[in-house]
Amino acid sequence: MPSLKDLKNRIESVKSTRKITKAMQMVAAAKLRRAQEAAEMSRPYTERFAAVMGQLAASVGDSDTAPKLLAGTGSDQTHLLVVMTAERGLCGGFNANIAKLAKQKAAELIEKGKTVKILTVGKKGRDALRRDWSEYFVGHVDLAEVKRVGYGDAQRIAKDILDRFEDGEFDVATVFFSRFQNVVTQIPTATQVIPADFDAPEEGAATTLYDYEPGEEEILAELLPKAVATQIFSALLENGASEQGARMTAMDNATRNAGEMIDKLTIEYNRSRQAAITNELIEIISGAEAL
Repeated sequence: MPSLKDLKNRIESVKSTRKITKAMQMVAAAKLRRAQEAAEMSRPYTERFAAVMGQLAASVGDSDTAPKLLAGTGSDQTHLLVVMTAERGLCGGFNANIAKLAKQKAAELIEKGKTVKILTVGKKGRDALRRDWSEYFVGHVDLAEVKRVGYGDAQRIAKDILDRFEDGEFDVATVFFSRFQNVVTQIPTATQVIPADFDAPEEGAATTLYDYEPGEEEILAELLPKAVATQIFSALLENGASEQGARMTAMDNATRNAGEMIDKLTIEYNRSRQAAITNELIEIISGAEAL
């Protein structure tokens, strides 16, 4: 049974931990508001951009002159998995869930006889995959020094991916990230970015007719690299909001657990103290009676 001094030290230790988790919760809550606004504001632009690209891609179809980023290499043998996670932990299952989805996809591809390559963005994703999948690593993007993710960071990642595609290193690229839904729910998501996969306009849906100058192929060739960067940027923003939401929830749970532990330890401390006092009284009374 722990001594009174041990119990008191443990209570003080848990109280200190509770102060830290409470502070981290408040910081995450402040960052979440900005991150959530950025993610939600980017969605209409991303969706509209994808819709326009979908119309352009549908008009080009399977033409021999279609850009390589749209038509692909004609093969799907080599897959590049871009796993985007956070640089820090203490955010519940946020990083683990993204890594788990990437592992599942990689295992499925290998089982089908495909070649898998992994590009990690964020330290925690690299750490989660390193033990079993390090032989498939082809690169890493470090964002540890980035205070606030911007479009320039997305362009840097997109350029790395596009350069690898131009060099013939892979046929299909898929980005893994977490889509923000609310503070409690973040959805691990996989999105194919190369070859470009846009939803075609629904049949019968009202569409605006445009005359393109130059032709659709030239416009697509110019816009498709920007589409990759836009999808990467959207994923980074969604990840940013998801990370702060997950951290806020995790730190809130940790603070509550610390409070419950303090209550239990306090009760145990009081009972032990009461038992010690009772034993001392019994010894005093017994000694007085013996005299």
